[in-house]
Amino acid sequence: MSKDVLTEEQIAEHLAARPGWARSGNEITRSFAIRYHGGVAMIVHVADVERLIGHHADIDLRWGQVRFGITTHDAGHQLTASDFDLAARIDQIAAAHSAEPLGG
Repeated sequence: MSKDVLTEEQIAEHLAARPGWARSGNEITRSFAIRYHGGVAMIVHVADVERLIGHHADIDLRWGQVRFGITTHDAGHQLTASDFDLAARIDQIAAAHSAEPLGG
């Protein structure tokens, strides 16, 4: 995965291609509505993919909701193409677990 920090223009382009993801400072975030135990299963699925690609999200599990926050720690907590690649993978996993997007 590339650790090259994206420009503001590149970030805007990547966000436009990933509906539902929002920028919050130097990370991108998205939340999904899902029953608690379904959320646990989804997180395990995401964690397995993260291990394989060597990139991870910060994950917040609440009753009925999972929030993902992604930034590249190795690039000084800046946004890289790796973040948007992981976002796309999380979107696919969330859909496979029937998670409903919140907001965005």
